[in-house]
Amino acid sequence: QVQVAESGGGLAQAGDSLRLSCAASGRTLTRSAMGWFRQAPGKEREFVAMIFLNSARTYYGDSVEGRFTISRDNARKTVYLQMNSLKPEDTAVYFCAASGRSSFTRTTAASPESYDNWGQGTQVTVSS
Repeated sequence: QVQVAESGGGLAQAGDSLRLSCAASGRTLTRSAMGWFRQAPGKEREFVAMIFLNSARTYYGDSVEGRFTISRDNARKTVYLQMNSLKPEDTAVYFCAASGRSSFTRTTAASPESYDNWGQGTQVTVSS
């Protein structure tokens, strides 16, 4: 089994930066990719970013591309989400997820159903 745990959320002002971390434990060698999703109150879970653990190839959601950067440190079994130029609409609970899927398209990378292991989430609140 694989466990993931997010950290690094908090309060920020518009224009600020935050970095989220996601630490994986357990049978992490069975995982091929990790992603970030977010969910605001009353809204569906939204794809933020995904990274392949071997190649470091990435996908981003349209609303964050150019502002957020996903990266990984395989030695530390940790994935990061650097969030710059934060906006109030970035306010949400951010979830990390891991997948053992053998291949991805842009569509499957953005689908929560492609991921098997989820963290509890970390709150990010951006004020104007």
